[in-house]
Amino acid sequence: GIALFMEEVGGRKAKFEKERIVLTAGATAAREVLTFCLADPGEAFLVPSPYYPGFDRDLRWRTGAEVIPVECKSWNNFKVTLSALEEAYREAENRKIRVKGVLITNPSNPLGTTMDSQTLRELVCFTREKKIHLICDEIYAGSVFSGPRFVSVAEIVAKEENVEHVHIIYSLSKDMGLPGFRVGVIYSYNDAVVTAARRMSSFSMVSSQTQHMLGGMLRDRTFVRKYIEENKSRLRERQREFVHGLSKAGIEVLAGSNAGLFCWVDLRHLLHPQKTAETELRLWNFIVKEIGLNVSPGLSCHCGESGWFRFCFANMTVATMQECLNRIYKHLGRNSQPIAEEAASRSPITFCTPRPKNKLFLSIDRGAQLTSRSFNCTEAQLTSRRLNMMNCMESPRTP
Repeated sequence: GIALFMEEVGGRKAKFEKERIVLTAGATAAREVLTFCLADPGEAFLVPSPYYPGFDRDLRWRTGAEVIPVECKSWNNFKVTLSALEEAYREAENRKIRVKGVLITNPSNPLGTTMDSQTLRELVCFTREKKIHLICDEIYAGSVFSGPRFVSVAEIVAKEENVEHVHIIYSLSKDMGLPGFRVGVIYSYNDAVVTAARRMSSFSMVSSQTQHMLGGMLRDRTFVRKYIEENKSRLRERQREFVHGLSKAGIEVLAGSNAGLFCWVDLRHLLHPQKTAETELRLWNFIVKEIGLNVSPGLSCHCGESGWFRFCFANMTVATMQECLNRIYKHLGRNSQPIAEEAASRSPITFCTPRPKNKLFLSIDRGAQLTSRSFNCTEAQLTSRRLNMMNCMESPRTP
C-alpha cells in the first residue's frame, strides 16, 4: 500500500520496491533512525538553509550527530548550489568534523518550493564523489499544487548505478492529513541500511491497528487519486487567496512557491534600524504578542538573511484567514512604519518562553538512592526540563 501510494504522489514517474521500505512512528522517528544508521556521535550532516527547525532535534538530540547549515541566498530564491555545498564541506573539514551526508527537503519546508531535476542530479553526484550519503525528505511530495511538477530523487536515480548512498524519508502526516497516526517511511537503496533500520524501528513501530486501517484505505486507488487531486486543488486556492491578500498589504512572498503548507514571507522592510537577528526577533515578538499571529522567524530555520518569516496558510478556515489578513494589513501593511524598535519596549526578546512546570520529565536528584528493587519517589526531584533551544528557535507547535 505505501509503495503504491508513494508512486501515486510522485506522479507515477518512479517505482518503489516494498522490500526497501521501513515503517516508523512518523517522519521524526524515520530521520532519527536513519541518523543512527549513518552517523556516529560527533559526525555531521550538511543541511541547506533555511530548513525545518525540527531537524536540529531529530538529527542531534539523541544521536549525538551535528548539523551544519549550507547557507543559501535570496538572490537565487534560496536554491542550493554546489559552491555553497563545497564551502560548508570545507568548513566542516576545518573544524575536524567528519561529514556523513547531505539532508534536503523536497518540496521545501519552509520555502514552499520544489527542487528541479538538475539540482537533484548535482546533489547525487556531489554526495557520490564525496562518498557520503544523500537523504531526501519528501513528506510534501503529494502537496505540490502548481508547476513546476515534483521530481523525486527516485526518478533521478532510477536508471543509475551506485546509488546505495541515496535514502528517502516520507510520511502520511502532511499529504494525507494524518499527523496523529504516526506513519513514517524510510526508503533506502542500501541493503545494509534497510536491515539496520528495520531492527531499530522496533523502538518506534506503527501500531497494528493503524497499519490495518491505512492499508485498506491506501489500497483504494480511486479514492487515493481523488484525494490527492482535491488536496492539491484546495491548497492551490488557499495559497492563491493568502498571497493575494498579502500583496494587497504590499508584502511579497518568495517567488515560485508551489508546494507544501507554507509561504516564505519577506518582511525585511520592517526591520529597523538595521536588518539583524535582534531586530528580526523583536519583530517576531511583536507579531506574536501584539498582533496575535503564530509565525516562525527565519532565525528558527537558520536563515542567513534577517527578515524572512514562515506563514502557514493551510491550517485556517476562510474566516480565520480573513482575520489574519486584516491584522497583517493593519499592522504590517504598506502604510506601516518599521515597528521592530517600537516593539522592543512592549515585547522584549524572549528566546525561549519557559513552559509551565509539569511532571512529564523526570529529573533524578544526584543524592537519590536507587536500587534494582525499589524506587523512592521522595528521593527524586520532579521538575520541568527543557533543552537549550538558543540555536533552534521554534515557535509554539511548529509543524
